[in-house]
Amino acid sequence: MASSLGNFLRRSLRRAGRREGKDGACAADNTPPQAPQGKQGERSSVFYSAGQFFFEYLVVVSLKKMPDGRYEPKITYQFPKRENLLKGQKEEEERLLQAIPLFCFPDGNNWAPITEFTSETFSFVLTNVDGSRKIGYCRRLLPSGRGVRLPEVFCIISCLGCFGLFSKILDEVEKRRQISMAVIYPFMQGLRESPFPAPGKTVTIKSFIPESGTELIELTRPVDAHLEHVEFQALLQRLSPHLILHIFASAMLERRLIFLAQELSVLSQCIHAVAALLYPFTWAHTYIPVLPECLLDTVCCPTPFMVGIQMRHLQRVLEQPMEEALIVDLCEGKIIRAVGDEEEILPGKLQNEMLTSLNRHNNNNNEHTSEQVNALVSEAFVQFFVRLVGHYGSHIKWGRSGSGSFQERNFCKALASKSCRRLLKKFVKTNMFSLFIEEAEKSRIPQEAYFQKKIIEYHEQKKHRKDS
Repeated sequence: MASSLGNFLRRSLRRAGRREGKDGACAADNTPPQAPQGKQGERSSVFYSAGQFFFEYLVVVSLKKMPDGRYEPKITYQFPKRENLLKGQKEEEERLLQAIPLFCFPDGNNWAPITEFTSETFSFVLTNVDGSRKIGYCRRLLPSGRGVRLPEVFCIISCLGCFGLFSKILDEVEKRRQISMAVIYPFMQGLRESPFPAPGKTVTIKSFIPESGTELIELTRPVDAHLEHVEFQALLQRLSPHLILHIFASAMLERRLIFLAQELSVLSQCIHAVAALLYPFTWAHTYIPVLPECLLDTVCCPTPFMVGIQMRHLQRVLEQPMEEALIVDLCEGKIIRAVGDEEEILPGKLQNEMLTSLNRHNNNNNEHTSEQVNALVSEAFVQFFVRLVGHYGSHIKWGRSGSGSFQERNFCKALASKSCRRLLKKFVKTNMFSLFIEEAEKSRIPQEAYFQKKIIEYHEQKKHRKDS
């Protein structure tokens, strides 16, 4: 069972490259973990569409004692139960439900009944061969009661990326769990019947709690949809701005990145934050914020990956026969292993501007809300991409059929800075850029409205400075 599930997960741990010659394989295959239909424009389509169901499933994963004395995670509750599925849908659901327990207890089978446990929130991503993704939002907690007992995980599976919103939902689930499992069902039913709100909008859920009466729970989406699945503060609290730029540069060139931390919540928050720095581009390879112990050999993959591993596995990771990778210690805030050229990847002028912006935040980090921090940090990296690739629209040649053809050579030559051209020549060969351009060639309407708005603002400011 464990080996067959491991093989399935390895097959699903690489996201198919859409550019010919770019869909390399690791071990035996080519794509990250399991899920819904999506495109390069995920942030604005699959991940953030208003009107969809909030979630597909709520499952409870509990630890069950096996004959050899070890504990294995098993799904003990599922809502809703889906019926009348076609054969292919049923097989996909079975594979999904097989994989979930592994990611809810990624730290292996070494559990024992306990009396105290601090609840923790983390998430994982399951990705289909077609590149579409499902997100698992998890709350691991110790059920109320006396004496020793085992922790359990409440996991909400959704196509929608909004960590803050689902954390609030899990708060409500945990509050009801301390009363009775029976109180959770009507709340989740009410949530399932409510449409996912548009950015900046609120949906209100009515929920009855014994002895408390009917409660009104308001769930509000952030105004900036591209920032709703991220918490940059988690990254800034653990790494210096200088190291964050080294990590960003490595991610931008689609290298292998390994993050180490003790807590699952730290791993998932920090890796989501690193991936968000790439906006308007999307990480297009293996992406596992919390890597299950049985899949540690994923780090031997020759293709790009971004994974989070618990610190207790550090020695095992270092002993793996892996290729060059950037290994980041989130506990000590340092890089354990690097390729060696991280300092030279980003153009000096643009790098200094980003450092200034990040250092400015660090000097005032107690004065800003989480939303303000997200906006300030995101702005620095969006401006970097505006300066580096914001002219892409001028280098798409449109045919009579309405489809475009990207002029790569002229695009790279258009930058005056030699260091920017050098980086751009590498960046245009990445999957994330190829996917972005593929979408841009399909329509004259820009795919990422927020990024396009920033490009227009930049050119207007540039024109204003020139005229004044």
